[in-house]
Amino acid sequence: MEISYNKLWHKLIDAGMTKRDLQNAIKCSSNTIGKMTKNETVSMKNLIEICKLFNCQLSDIVTIENNKKSIEND
Repeated sequence: MEISYNKLWHKLIDAGMTKRDLQNAIKCSSNTIGKMTKNETVSMKNLIEICKLFNCQLSDIVTIENNKKSIEND
């Protein structure tokens, strides 16, 4: 499974915000923004702060994609 923050980046563009603006708004580290840029996991606390900032649900900023193929039995 893979996390994607593409919806979040679209929200930032729509809001006219930069990643630095997001970092300052939710008071997180640059490492957290870097992890999201690389589609890595971050703490739920940070995701909740983003949802509060944009008044949205988690599904509005993050998607989880299942990229693994099904294993077939012989």
